[in-house]
Amino acid sequence: MNFSTLLLDAAPSAQQGGGMQFIIMMVAIFAIMYFFMIRPQNKKQKAITRFRQSLEVGQEVITAGGIFGKVKSISDDNKVTLEIAAGVKITIDKNSVFASAPDANQK
Repeated sequence: MNFSTLLLDAAPSAQQGGGMQFIIMMVAIFAIMYFFMIRPQNKKQKAITRFRQSLEVGQEVITAGGIFGKVKSISDDNKVTLEIAAGVKITIDKNSVFASAPDANQK
């Protein structure tokens, strides 16, 4: 017998029984990814959505761009007017409001 015949005969025996272990390993990897990456991100996104829905006039916030301001008005079409300095107002989309300024300073 030559060497290549021995390798070809040995290959099928090494692969037997590995199918179930592979499936279990893939399920375990997906479960770990879900509990350590996907689930916390979903919880954080829900908290940000609840915060945006509970915005009130006079509340100090931070935009996604890092601008600190105080909410002056909220319109029905998802526009928020922020006062970023005395007499300086900007209108932004409600979805770009990221966090409450006092909450961000505590972290």
